Amino acid sequence: MTTHKVGYLIGSLAKASINRKLAKALVQLAPPELEMSEISFKDLPLYSYDYDADFPPVARTFKDSIAAVEAVLFITPEYNRSIPGGLKNAIDWASRPYGKNSFTRKPSAVIGTSPGTIGTAVAQQSLRSVLSFCNSPQMNAPEAYIQFTPGLITDSGEVTVESTEQFLRNYMAEFHMFIARVLQVLPKDA
Repeated sequence: MTTHKVGYLIGSLAKASINRKLAKALVQLAPPELEMSEISFKDLPLYSYDYDADFPPVARTFKDSIAAVEAVLFITPEYNRSIPGGLKNAIDWASRPYGKNSFTRKPSAVIGTSPGTIGTAVAQQSLRSVLSFCNSPQMNAPEAYIQFTPGLITDSGEVTVESTEQFLRNYMAEFHMFIARVLQVLPKDA
């Protein structure tokens, strides 16, 4: 089976983020056909169209990292019923300047965890709206709103609840199939 390069963005910049733990688990549970790599955005300055003619090196590197993968997985917390500002800023950098949107036709999926019972549902809907505008085909099912409880995922990314581990493994398998379907219909070179 074909291997696909998948970049993942962790919405939280915090080193001890529970979404970082979730990301570690997803990387471990991903099918071997998904080559997973984190795309960091922590050093990006705030986006302004003043940069469109000449992106700073850190923004060029970030944009090139998005362009180099075949799909993007967003793993994000919920801040004030939306996505974190840093993640939105990263999306703005990758989608600009006009006509050079790195997300166009790039399959994506959204997942997140929080201590609350709605497990980032509102943030995910906000992010889906942004990704729709960016012309990124999105995996709409299965949806994944994970309520994080103490000990659910270890610091090394081990999921301690068998039903949650199986759900996350299935989520990644579904993402793999979604990527393959999208790229069959919308080839990268089209």
